[in-house]
Amino acid sequence: MQSQDATTLFLFKLWPWIEANKNKLIAGVLIIIAAIFVIYYLSWQHEQKEIAAGQALTQTMVSATAAQPEVYLKIADENPGTVAGQRALLQGATASFSAGRFADAQTQFQKFLDAYPDNDFFPQATLGVAASLEAQGKLDLAAGAYQRAVNTSDATTVSAAKFALARIDEQQGKSTEALNLYTEVARANPEGTLGSEAALRMMELKSKLPIAATPASQTALAPFTLTH
Repeated sequence: MQSQDATTLFLFKLWPWIEANKNKLIAGVLIIIAAIFVIYYLSWQHEQKEIAAGQALTQTMVSATAAQPEVYLKIADENPGTVAGQRALLQGATASFSAGRFADAQTQFQKFLDAYPDNDFFPQATLGVAASLEAQGKLDLAAGAYQRAVNTSDATTVSAAKFALARIDEQQGKSTEALNLYTEVARANPEGTLGSEAALRMMELKSKLPIAATPASQTALAPFTLTH
């Protein structure tokens, strides 16, 4: 009974304030309703954009124009920020690389890195920049880019980057450095194709080096299973 009386007394005291400020209260409620509507609309609009971008990307991938970078890049430009737009940019960069347009591929991979630093495919795009630089003959820049790929968290990317660094070291006459990297890749991928290739290159390189130049850690290397 006392609780009901206290509630009644509180409302009795509050009512004059409500009457004096009812216009502000109504305006506040309307603002809240409008904000909810705007949030809902923006969410719906983003969802529709994701669906449309996904459909456009799927149609492109199964069409005869799938190998043309411009088709993917158009989707990426028209749908920035969407999952499909991100995939389209990466696919466009890959298509440019496959077409031998290495400078374009480098630009597109870098654009992906700049725009989407938290994307799950960030390591692969980093590797794409490095490979594009290497394909242009810019070996020093490529080596730096491959090193950045080595520092990513994706194990597959790390192994591919180390293998590429070993290849560059080998071209530049850095045989010991190349041997160490090939060994690391072979050990990390004992049953994979890349690991087998690294083991083959490692053995070929060891056969060309004087025994004294071969690091002690290499001479005791466990045998690898090579697959062809």
